[in-house]
Amino acid sequence: MQSNIAGITSPETLGAALRDAQYIAAPALATASYLALALAKPLLLEGAPGVGKTEAAKALGGVLGRQVIRLQCYEGIDAAAALYEWNYPRQMLSLRQVEAGETNLYGPDFLLERPLLTALRNPATTLLLIDEIDRADQEFEAFLLEFLSDFTISIPETGTERATRPPVVVLTSNRTRDLHEALRRRCVYHWIDYPDPALEAQIVQMRASAVVEATAQAVVASVGLMRAEPLAKPPGVAETVEWAEAATLLNLQGAAWPEAFRRSIGVAIKDHDDLDYLEPHLETFLPGAAA
Repeated sequence: MQSNIAGITSPETLGAALRDAQYIAAPALATASYLALALAKPLLLEGAPGVGKTEAAKALGGVLGRQVIRLQCYEGIDAAAALYEWNYPRQMLSLRQVEAGETNLYGPDFLLERPLLTALRNPATTLLLIDEIDRADQEFEAFLLEFLSDFTISIPETGTERATRPPVVVLTSNRTRDLHEALRRRCVYHWIDYPDPALEAQIVQMRASAVVEATAQAVVASVGLMRAEPLAKPPGVAETVEWAEAATLLNLQGAAWPEAFRRSIGVAIKDHDDLDYLEPHLETFLPGAAA
């Protein structure tokens, strides 16, 4: 256990550093992130799409001064996509170029690093982001659990590689399926919800400097109403920021406020069925006057 990680000595100092990195973290998130660092355990962030899980990991990497190595999970992902692959075309070319003698086809020049191996080899300078782990199948999750348990990779042709220290790891999940209990126990866990209106308005103004406070508050209120509806893809925090920016831009070009919000609705709602659902009573969800 270490209490000082790259100058971060408490959840409060981490929260302040994240704010300086343009990410406003609730105290509970800052605490979970700090404990994951102090205990050298992976951080598991769950929440609905668009609440800022991936951005939290990126901001944490920025605060620590580390390169974020991202492994985007998907259905059917296998170990080769996560660990390493041999550069087969280059191996064949090397064989053709060698007329006599021997060549080592499994040397470092032929090894293609994937995110897990890169993070394992560079634990002091990288942050491993395993994004949307719930999209992968249970077999890959079991493989990943083994990796997170001892941070070793066995390469049959060259031997076993082990991290000199536990790398910083952040996993995210949209909870489209339940993760295995063993994986949860391995991590420090935190659920990220949509921010409350006051906090989301702060985020809008921080990320979109041209948006005034009244506009930020109006957009947040409107998005909050939309999220309460049975939408397939409710707007996330990023969409809130972008809608405020887009409407402000159209307003500066001469569009009145309600019309500016209406014309830029595609920045917030990105599903045809959702737009059809909202269209008959869209005025209910549009901010009225903002300045």
